[in-house]
Amino acid sequence: MELNEITGQIIDSAIRVHRVLGPGLLESAYEACLLFELKNRGMEVRNQVPLPIRYQEVVVEVGYRIDLLVEGTVIVELKSVDTIAPIHKAQLLSYLKLSRKKVGLLINFNVELLKNGITRIAN
Repeated sequence: MELNEITGQIIDSAIRVHRVLGPGLLESAYEACLLFELKNRGMEVRNQVPLPIRYQEVVVEVGYRIDLLVEGTVIVELKSVDTIAPIHKAQLLSYLKLSRKKVGLLINFNVELLKNGITRIAN
């Protein structure tokens, strides 16, 4: 599956979850439901994937975790906030760089219409 197909499936799944649950819940609820939806579609998805930092020759485990890693290629960071701030985008971009992945989706479920809460970021 190519990146555009994967991100399309993720976005479609997120929209489905949002239509059922609506805004206003905790990020963890959306994560669990999106994880279920993606697995139900036959996609390979892992949640809370540890992301160490490599500094020179040292690997440092500092507690960073990728919310969802889909098909081993797309990072999905979930939020349930009033407004996506620049730091949220910076966080996803940092995760992309640290993991050497090309594409990530930042999805804010705390919006009336989910298409307004989706940002695609490329490394």
